Amino acid sequence: MITGRTRVLGVIGYPVEHTASPVMHNAAIAKLGLDYVYIACRVAPEGLPAALQAMRALNLCGLNVTVPHKQAVMALLDEVSPEARAIGAVNTVVNREGRLVGHNTDAFGVIESLRRDGGMVELPPRVALLGAGGAARAILYALLARAEIEQIKLLNRSLPRAHALAAAMGGGARVHVGGLDGGRALDLTGVGLLINATSVGMHPVPNASPLPAGSGLEPSALVLDIVYNPLHTRLMQQAEAAGARTLNGLGMLVCQGARAFEIWTGQWPPVDTMLAAALESFALAARTHT
Repeated sequence: MITGRTRVLGVIGYPVEHTASPVMHNAAIAKLGLDYVYIACRVAPEGLPAALQAMRALNLCGLNVTVPHKQAVMALLDEVSPEARAIGAVNTVVNREGRLVGHNTDAFGVIESLRRDGGMVELPPRVALLGAGGAARAILYALLARAEIEQIKLLNRSLPRAHALAAAMGGGARVHVGGLDGGRALDLTGVGLLINATSVGMHPVPNASPLPAGSGLEPSALVLDIVYNPLHTRLMQQAEAAGARTLNGLGMLVCQGARAFEIWTGQWPPVDTMLAAALESFALAARTHT
């Protein structure tokens, strides 16, 4: 029951109607019996400053921040964590008695999903990362923090953008930039982990793949596609045909949400409950649109 003592959490974005965050977080809240509620708020870019002022005025406990606000919100906060500052984006804000502090949980989310869902306690020495956008920034930051990784192939359609990202993250000689033009096969020899941080293959174009035909994936590799709509992408099908293991992006979504939940409440949530709630919401959405 919602009362005057109920703490309010939420997500702001534009658009935000199809986010899975409310079902995930409210399922965790119910499982733990906490006096919180999580809502979704559609906030246009011009309304972002007022939304952060309202967070203070209404004493909201915490917010997730999604596109297109992850960069713009940083200038409106009282403090930004070193990790979020290095990544250049905030996806979680916590209200500490009127002081708004920004965090980025995406880097944690990808590493935790690889550990939890992929069984990778240690990452392989050679990794390929496809894309150089916002998601790739957080993932590259997370990969560079792992001492066991010797080489990261950063592959993107725009080489200048990939070079800029590598420089911004301080990758140095560990990051090898290459092209991703969609037609030429990639040299993935020795790559034990491939992560797709592009939106290629996402609904409504589920049959597309960022991996050109003929690219030589190692059968021992793990492929993580951060896309989760559809849950089984064309890239995952390609990887499985080559004998590789695959993960979709739902685990990363849940794990980054779990870390945000911990920042707000001080408690680690039941991740399996969050995952089950997200899967149920996707199944319901699929039945609604058929």
